[in-house]
Amino acid sequence: MSLSNGRSYLAIPGPSVIPDQVLQAMHRPSPNIYEGELIEITESLIPDLKYVGQTDGYVAIYIANGHGAWEAALANMAEAGDTILVAATGSFAHGWAEIAENMGIKTQIIEFGTHSPIDAGFIEEALRADVHKKIKAVLVTHVDTSSSVRNDVHSVRLALDACHHPALLAADCVASLACDTFEMDNWGVDIMVAGSQKGLMVPPGISFVYFNERAKIVQTSLSRVSSYWNWAPRIAPQRYYEYFCGTAPTQHIYGLRVALDMIRYEGLDAIFARHEILARAIWSAVECWGTGDGKMRLNIQNEYYRSRAVTALSIGAPFGLNLRRWVEKKAGLTLGIGLGMSSPEDPNGDGFFRFGHMGHVNAQMIMGLIGTVEAGLCALDIPHGPGACDAAAKQIALAT
Repeated sequence: MSLSNGRSYLAIPGPSVIPDQVLQAMHRPSPNIYEGELIEITESLIPDLKYVGQTDGYVAIYIANGHGAWEAALANMAEAGDTILVAATGSFAHGWAEIAENMGIKTQIIEFGTHSPIDAGFIEEALRADVHKKIKAVLVTHVDTSSSVRNDVHSVRLALDACHHPALLAADCVASLACDTFEMDNWGVDIMVAGSQKGLMVPPGISFVYFNERAKIVQTSLSRVSSYWNWAPRIAPQRYYEYFCGTAPTQHIYGLRVALDMIRYEGLDAIFARHEILARAIWSAVECWGTGDGKMRLNIQNEYYRSRAVTALSIGAPFGLNLRRWVEKKAGLTLGIGLGMSSPEDPNGDGFFRFGHMGHVNAQMIMGLIGTVEAGLCALDIPHGPGACDAAAKQIALAT
């Protein structure tokens, strides 16, 4: 028998849960795309997007997913034959590097594995070795969605400054924006990319490239920038269509307006605190499940470097796959797959999975997630330690 009837819970690391208010705002006839309300609403998005990114710089909106934002950022920071440095702590850093290579941009990758954060000392060493200053940009993931590591982006800026290197600092915040603390200007980030489908609580389909004055100047030195990815018309459009290099993502704009209103109402400090508390509830539960004969482990051991929006876990094959299938089919809970975490012993990554706890989530949803996973562990007779639900409840109770 299945108990999955009713509203399902998509607890993957994006797309995240979409608020009813956002869905209702999007459920409307298509508007006039030449004048009137839509233009006014689009213009109103920019200050609030800057608030979320904690920047006084610029933000360009693209009809694209996170991969599109990667390409847009690259198209405006470098060109074929240039060199960039990529600090890799998971699949998504490698994905960004692969797009660069396909654009003819040379990549130097510093591999930190999938269990450890960036060590800025190695980045500084690579920059000092670049005596001819050929490296045009350093790319980092603030949170790599696959490994759930949260990197210290500011430390990379300090490394750049320490060796007086002119390279731009670019950060992928697709999984972290409006979930994990991020301060673009204070941390010295030149370019930042994000998507609509995670902390911003809007369906996939639009993405963002933030950049500062320094990056804007660098872009003007490029020999060419493709028409679609060029951020210059998007930040200073002479006509409305230039915001998007064509037809606007109409329904997404209405949804994003409501989502940004919700973020403003709650406030970033409160949003970050909520994500912190709910993440700690999950970590406490996992630590209990891993006691005794339990095999469940958090991928990132040092809690300082754990994302507050996504948690990657291992439990051993085939338990990860079996648990994901059970909670979805029997209880209506969908967990994230183990992405880029396979090993010679587990080539399909069946021993890994992820919890997404980003955006429009609250305490009862997280407690429901934990309780449902506990039920799955029991139903499948997967070894696990006791006390997970109690430990999570205490984390929430102590914080309220």
